[in-house]
Amino acid sequence: MLRRKARRGGQGDAVLDVPDDPLDAAQECRVRAVLALGGVPQADLPDGVQQVRLRLLERAAKGYEAPRDVSAWAAVVASNLAMDWHRAKRRQERIGERLASLRQLEHPSGEDTSVLSLAVAQGLEELPDAQRQVVVLRFFADLPVSGIARELGIPEGTVKSRLHTAVRVLRARLHEDEVV
Repeated sequence: MLRRKARRGGQGDAVLDVPDDPLDAAQECRVRAVLALGGVPQADLPDGVQQVRLRLLERAAKGYEAPRDVSAWAAVVASNLAMDWHRAKRRQERIGERLASLRQLEHPSGEDTSVLSLAVAQGLEELPDAQRQVVVLRFFADLPVSGIARELGIPEGTVKSRLHTAVRVLRARLHEDEVV
């Protein structure tokens, strides 16, 4: 369905499978327009178009019939992708707001507490964003692993793995600095 047979050269040449682009130029323009009108930034438009192509190819790979109107189907998929993009953006903004509010909390006084707090803060800053995010949500916001997974839209196993790695790195850093 999404492949066409092409002949090279003249007589007796082998028949090769050449993949067709599931979207023609007009359909691609329509997908770009739907994504752009949906508020997806210009820089993310090529990825959105590729996602639509991928979904069409996945549909064919699963053995489903091609949509009657590929252009309309692609526009609906593009619209859904734009909504998904906005949901992900809002989710990241909410998490950023939570992290910002947690950073503003006052730390207890005392020299030992300040040294430890400073060392932990420096260690957190050195962690990759994904690991820092789960550590803060788990230990500072006191969210359960399932809540973090749901909020970030990732599997619980990924949350646990990131937590484990981050805690191991933080513990090693605190021992290196002889804070604990």
